Amino acid sequence: MKTIAIIDDDIHIGDMLEEILTKEGYSVLRAYSGTEALYLLSNKKMDLVLLDLMLPGLSGEEVLPHIGKIPVIVLSAKVDVQDKVNLLLGGAADYMTKPFDTKELLARITVQLRRAEQHGQSGVLSVGDLALDTETFSLTVQGQAVKLTRTEYAILKLLMENPRQVIAKSVLLERISMDTPDCTQRSLKQHISNLRKKLQAVSGGDPIETVCGIGFRLTEQKS
Repeated sequence: MKTIAIIDDDIHIGDMLEEILTKEGYSVLRAYSGTEALYLLSNKKMDLVLLDLMLPGLSGEEVLPHIGKIPVIVLSAKVDVQDKVNLLLGGAADYMTKPFDTKELLARITVQLRRAEQHGQSGVLSVGDLALDTETFSLTVQGQAVKLTRTEYAILKLLMENPRQVIAKSVLLERISMDTPDCTQRSLKQHISNLRKKLQAVSGGDPIETVCGIGFRLTEQKS
């Protein structure tokens, strides 16, 4: 059973999250202040942290550096883009603005836990003929090296972390913003097109499927 820590001084939100997570089969830990969060982190084992920023005592920003390699999803009413960028660069794995949709939060929790497991087992993501080394940032297709730009790597990495799942354009842009802040809604289409051409040049197939009006997903094509 995975354990999720809720660090939030809002009792109503914390109770709501605890009820939902418990129903989903997670074990839940609670902390209501930054100081209590540090105590919890030093004495309990957890797999993921839901972190509010406006905490009594130490703020969420001050707690974040102490969390280490545990995935952190920040839940905050702050909507400023720079706030999000700073937190993602500071170690947060994801960011959701309050109020949030609980179904979306559960999906993001699943993604982060899966990603943590993949990183713990191997630095290589493998889907069909594609093998992406997340430590050397290199891609091979059918054993042949393929050079990617920074943006192409970020896009493909996200798709490979969620094979067969449709990733909405807005979600894709938000999730890769930490690595590629220059990628926009307009330029995304061109980056996807360039990535497809590189993959097709080696494999002859196109593993990236466009889901009309929604986004993209990766299929497991093999030669």
